[in-house]
Amino acid sequence: MQLFYNPSLDNSFKQFFFSPEESKHIAKVLRKKEGDILQITNGNGYLYEAEILIADPRKCKAQIVSEKKSVPKRYRLHLAVAPTKMNDRYEWFLEKAAEIGVDEITPIICDRSERKVIKQDRMERVLQSAMKQSLQTFLPKLNPAISYKKYMEQQFGGLTFIAHCDEGEKMELKRRVAADKDVTILIGPEGDFTQNEILLARDKGFVPVSLGNNRLRTETAAIVACTTVAIINN
Repeated sequence: MQLFYNPSLDNSFKQFFFSPEESKHIAKVLRKKEGDILQITNGNGYLYEAEILIADPRKCKAQIVSEKKSVPKRYRLHLAVAPTKMNDRYEWFLEKAAEIGVDEITPIICDRSERKVIKQDRMERVLQSAMKQSLQTFLPKLNPAISYKKYMEQQFGGLTFIAHCDEGEKMELKRRVAADKDVTILIGPEGDFTQNEILLARDKGFVPVSLGNNRLRTETAAIVACTTVAIINN
């Protein structure tokens, strides 16, 4: 199955055009023809079947023939993860987290962050590609990068955790996560959170957790956290 993405689709559409990029992929790479059926999602839980009306590599036109609404998960996972020094490592995290089942991601700029700017458009494309590759119909939400202190000004619901390497009493994340509960997890930069950042999180009700005995890279820690929550909920 090949899944395509068109965020503008909703129940009011009967016929529509693919973007130039998707049109070229459909007509030139996949060599699809008029009458062929494609599967498309709008990233909001809908899976559409559409028949190609015009297989033009510049502007492919299709008509929706059926639609199906996916059932959302009983929980939401929000990962607030500091950008890594190397962009490709953060993109790897985004790809794998989307495949595993993250719902929302916020890049947080911490005191020890070496990278303070992210390429939002590029990272959006990584998430879209991962959603299509893993045949999912819900696109994870990528928030703009925000300072850690600003991020912590909001109100949080559900279970909230901060994973850090500092000494102190911590319980393993897998022993604190509960099924069917919304979860927010903070993951710091390569140099970890500062003491002040940890204290701020604790003041906001975040529970310190461990992701195991090994010291993990930022992107690896985020994937371990994402996988742990997914396993508890499966």
